[in-house]
Amino acid sequence: MQLMPLPKKILVCGNLKLDLSAPHVMGILNVTPDSFSDGGRHNSRELALAHARQMIADGATVIDVGGESTRPGASAVEVEEEIRRVVPVVKELAKLGAVISIDTSQPEVIRAAVQAGAHIWNDVRALTRPGALETAAELNIPVIIMHMRGEPTTMNSLNQYDDVTADVMHELQQRINDALQAGVKAENILIDPGFGFAKNAQQNLKLLNEFHKLHALGYPILSALSRKRFIGEALGGADAQQRAAGSVAAHLLSLQQGACMVRAHDVKAMADAVKVWQAVQAAG
Repeated sequence: MQLMPLPKKILVCGNLKLDLSAPHVMGILNVTPDSFSDGGRHNSRELALAHARQMIADGATVIDVGGESTRPGASAVEVEEEIRRVVPVVKELAKLGAVISIDTSQPEVIRAAVQAGAHIWNDVRALTRPGALETAAELNIPVIIMHMRGEPTTMNSLNQYDDVTADVMHELQQRINDALQAGVKAENILIDPGFGFAKNAQQNLKLLNEFHKLHALGYPILSALSRKRFIGEALGGADAQQRAAGSVAAHLLSLQQGACMVRAHDVKAMADAVKVWQAVQAAG
């Protein structure tokens, strides 16, 4: 583990801007019936918006809206259904003035969401769907490129690595190169090492311990490990709802190693931890 500074960078999100030299909490808003941790809890528009407002009040500066579960073994969602889940929520969220990211791999979904007021494309499949690279370049919005192998239905069998951190970095670099070649601007790229995607518990822990190495790729980094299974295993088998404190601790380790954004279910706890971390930094 190695302490790293946060990037001196302003991320332009439409009319809004995020200063990445201070840490940001991205609040998770799953509008799905089957997400691993909170599936079905916010899949009506009114419930989703109430939860989003609460997360913003609790300190989230980005709201990440997802209409397709990417938990291990999750079934695919039709594009039209994903748009039906996501777009009405985005339209209302846009009125609240928060930065909105969309957790999708479908070019048609991100197009519709951006038209409705979304700002960031958070793609667990790293722009590998047909037309995704071209869409990202054309929309000219920030994109989060995440490391995964295979699909949610197959990823757990694809966790063979020589060196998990080095291999993740190498594979992320390939996806970054593809994006740049397609015309995605370097200033629009963020990366995510993909905790819990095609990685077992020990690999996730090693990746977290070596998180600082990801800076060699040269892009701002999102850490998204909230309530993941490896956190539960480190806590002796805690279920998803009992992983808040463990998730906050692991996210703080990411921040210390230079993550500029953390994606969290438990926004208040995470935002409070960030405030304490910032107070300690300021005292130094």
